[in-house]
This record gives sequence, C-alpha cells and structure tokens, in this order.
Amino acid sequence: MKKSIYIMALGAFGIITTEFGVIGILPALVKEFHISIDTAGWLLSAFALTVALAGPFTNMLTAKMNRKIIMCLVLGIFVVSNLLSAVAPNFTVLMIARILPAFLHPVFWAVSMTAASKQAGPKDAPKAIAIIMAGLSVATVLGVPLTTYIADLFSWRISFILSAMINLLAFGALAIFVPSMPVDEAAESPKSQVKLLSSAQLWVKLLTATVILAGMFATYGYLAEYLDKVSHMSGAQISVMLLVFGGTGIIGNWLTGIALSKNILGTTRLFLLALVVMHLLAYKFGGLFIPMVTILSVWGLVHTGGFLVANLHVIDGIQGTALDFVNSLLPSFFNAGITVGTLLGGLIIAHYGIHEVIWMTVPLLLLSLGLSFVTVKEKQVANETIADKPIELEPVQAVVCE
Repeated sequence: MKKSIYIMALGAFGIITTEFGVIGILPALVKEFHISIDTAGWLLSAFALTVALAGPFTNMLTAKMNRKIIMCLVLGIFVVSNLLSAVAPNFTVLMIARILPAFLHPVFWAVSMTAASKQAGPKDAPKAIAIIMAGLSVATVLGVPLTTYIADLFSWRISFILSAMINLLAFGALAIFVPSMPVDEAAESPKSQVKLLSSAQLWVKLLTATVILAGMFATYGYLAEYLDKVSHMSGAQISVMLLVFGGTGIIGNWLTGIALSKNILGTTRLFLLALVVMHLLAYKFGGLFIPMVTILSVWGLVHTGGFLVANLHVIDGIQGTALDFVNSLLPSFFNAGITVGTLLGGLIIAHYGIHEVIWMTVPLLLLSLGLSFVTVKEKQVANETIADKPIELEPVQAVVCE
C-alpha cells in the first residue's frame, strides 16, 4: 500500500511539473513569441480553467474505469502533450498542446487522493494525502527550478522534453508496480453522493479553498518575472531561488501535514496569516537581494502547504462514498482559484507593474481567512452518518461566525 501511495506521488510530481513548470520559463516565452507577460500567463491560467470546467464531467465519465488504467492514461497524455509543446512553432500551438492534458488532470488527483485516503484509513488519511501532496512539493523543488534551469542552459523546448521524460517515468512505475484498482461497484452511489451538494457549509469550504488558491497564485504564478524585474536576478539565480523556495516547501509540507493532523481549522488560519506576512515582506524588501533570499526561503516553507491546507479544510469530516465525490470536485475548484488568481495578477501587472501584484494576493488571502470563520448551521437527519452515506441536510438561514 505504501509503495502504491509513493508511486502515485511520483505521478503527481509529473503532472505538476507540467502544469507549473511553465512558471519559470514565462520570461523566455515572452521573448520567443514577442508577447506580453500577462498573455504568456494564459499558459497557466488556461490550463487551470480547463481543469476547472472539465473536472466534474471527466470524473463522471471515468467513474467506472479501473483506477490504475485511468491514471496510466492521464500520464500517457501528459507525455504526448509535453512533446507537442517542445516542437510548437508558435504560441497558439503551444497553448493547444498545453490544454490537451488538462481535461484529464482532475481525474488523476481525484483518484489518487481517494485511493491514498482509503489505503491509509481515517486516522492516517492526512498523512497519506500529505505524501501525494509531497509530489507537488518536490515538483516545486526539482521540477519547476529544473525546467527553468534547462531553459536557461539550453532552451525552453528542452525543458518540455524534460517534463515528458518525468511523466514517462511515472507512467512506467505506475504500470509495472501498482496493482490493478477495479472500481468497487457496491460503493458507487452517485445519487446519494450528489445529495451532499445540499450542504451550504460544503459550499462555504469550497469557496474558501478557491480563494486560498487564487491568493497563492496571483503572485506565485509570476514569481520568476517578479524576481527578474523587481529583485533583478539572473536566469541562473532565479533557478536557484526557485529551488530554495521548493526545498523549504518540502519541509513545510511535512510540518503542515503534522499540524493538520492535530488541528485542521487552526492550522488553516495560521497558514493564511503567515502567507500574508511573507507577501508583505516580499513587497517591502523585494528589491534587495540578500533579504529576498531569506524571504523566499520562508515563503516557500509556508506556501507549499497551501494545497494540503485547502484540501483537508474541505474534506474534514467527510468519509465513505462522499469522499470520492468531494475529491472529484476539488481539482475543479482548486484550478478555478488558480485561474482567477493568475488572471487578476496579470491584470494588476498590466496596469500597475509587476511589483504591485502583491496587493492582489493579500486581500484574497484575508478574504479566505474571513471565510474560515463562517459556519452555516444545518440539521442532520437522525440515524445517518456521513461515514455510511452523505448526510441529508436541510439548509437554514442562520450564518454565524466562530
């Protein structure tokens, strides 16, 4: 079971390297295709928007497929996408190649998260999910900085070939070492699962998670450009800084997993406050090399745990078949947040400059902090528990703050 979880984390590493690896090469693409930075940012936001819109449908269409087969299919498509991106003759072709794998991206996340949770059991589910999320952390440690470095050393096209090789490695490990994962037909109850959508509290949590991701990526989506224009770092220095950012992120992801196992809500609020502080410090000292190195180290420590925080904030208290359903929704809401964040960040950059992008992130993070205090009182039907099936909830009008 542990081996399967770590291999799924490798798959997460592959697809996140593809999705976010473009962050580090945006300046190179701006020069190559003679476009603005906010236009280049669409390579990230369009990918995320596709995931957000396609997620519920692709998860529904693949619900009956063997879990191992569908994850292999996703990774195979990511390999092809990266190879097409590497030979793209213009920005339009590159955009199309980027969007193709986004349709099945949410399937991998929903399947891997649910599989990890079920294999670990309710008690250790946060730790198992943290392992999958570690794939994201390692992608920021190695994937994003490495693709940035390869692009600076050779060309941006070679960086896409590197991403293809990473996904191919994950595909091979999954195909060879992970056992078959047939769908448990007895556990499938779509009608019962959809009833969970009557929970107003679930929608508050999903909105909170979406705003958290928007706040994170309003600035992070343009971090390489920020370090270039504000901190005046060279391409090699940016690669090293992204490596430092992700390296401390691995530690942060591990610490966040431990903290969430003890107190999910408290950890969520502490994370948001810490991230606000890091952005304010980056704005104040962004033009100073040495202070910015220190800030990036701590920023990475905090930032990388954001996906895990948002994930567990939403699924806290949800078990059984309801967990499958909610996990299938999360990629859509997460990527909706990424889309909104990068678009708003690009808008600020276009009108006020890259340095001011921080002032889009801070309000979004404070908004998500406020939402974490909102509780919608709902009634639970007697003799039913969410572990057996989603509870039937009767929404009421009262909304209170903790």
